[in-house]
Amino acid sequence: MQPGAEPRTLPVERGAALLDRVEYRLAETPEDKDLVYSLRYKAYLHAGLILPSESGQVCDRYDDAPNSWIFGIYLDGELCSSLRIHLLTSEWRMSYSTELYGDILHSRLDRGEVFIDPARLAADPEKARLFPELPYVTLRLAYLACDYFNADTGLAMVRPDHQPFYRRVFLHEPIGEPRAFPGWHTMKTSLMASDFRKLRERVLARFPIMQSTHFERQMLFQRPREQPPLALDLPEFLPSQVSL
Repeated sequence: MQPGAEPRTLPVERGAALLDRVEYRLAETPEDKDLVYSLRYKAYLHAGLILPSESGQVCDRYDDAPNSWIFGIYLDGELCSSLRIHLLTSEWRMSYSTELYGDILHSRLDRGEVFIDPARLAADPEKARLFPELPYVTLRLAYLACDYFNADTGLAMVRPDHQPFYRRVFLHEPIGEPRAFPGWHTMKTSLMASDFRKLRERVLARFPIMQSTHFERQMLFQRPREQPPLALDLPEFLPSQVSL
C-alpha cells in the first residue's frame, strides 16, 4: 500500500463510496488470523521489507496481546487489507511502539494518558493498486478506536515515504527519531503522534470518512464483560522473541 500516493479523485469521495462495499471483520479464529498473516507476508515481501520465508506468514507475539484487535478489511467479500489496533494505557503497554520508543511513551503512560497505536498495516498489492483510497478505509479503524476509547493521542510508527499521508490526514507530527523495526531488513520507522481531542473536529471536517456512530464503534471494539486490564510483564516481550 502507498499511503503517500494521491489518487486523482478526491480520497474523501472515493473512500466514502467504497465504505458501502467494505466490511471490517475482527480476526478471532485461527483461520481468520492465518489469512491476515498471509496477507502481511504478501504485502511486506512485495514492498521489500522482509526476506522470503517458508512459512509464508508474518505474525508476532503482539498478535495475541490482550490489548490488541486484529481486523481484516474485506471489499466485496475479499480480504484486501488488515490492521492491528493497540490500546495503550498505564496497565496495558504491549506494542512495538512501547518496545521501540519506551523512553518516550512510558512516562506519559505513567501519567495516565491513553494512546491508540495502529500496527501491522498491510494491503494486497493488486487491490491497493486498484483502490488508491484503501489506506483511508483501513486506517479509519484507528480513528474510530480513538473515539471509542476516548484516547488522548493517536500514534503511528511510519515509514519515511508514508509520513506525508499521516501529516495530511491525521495531522500527525514526528515525536521519535527513525529506529529499526524488528524483522524489517530495509527500512526504519519514525514514531508520529497527534492530539486526538484537540484535533478531532478539524480532521473530521477535512475527512468526513472518519465519522462514525457509537453503535459502529461498539460493534468493532467492545468485548464481552469488559474488565480493567491486568498488568503484564513487559520484559517478557522482547524483540528476540518476535517471530516473522
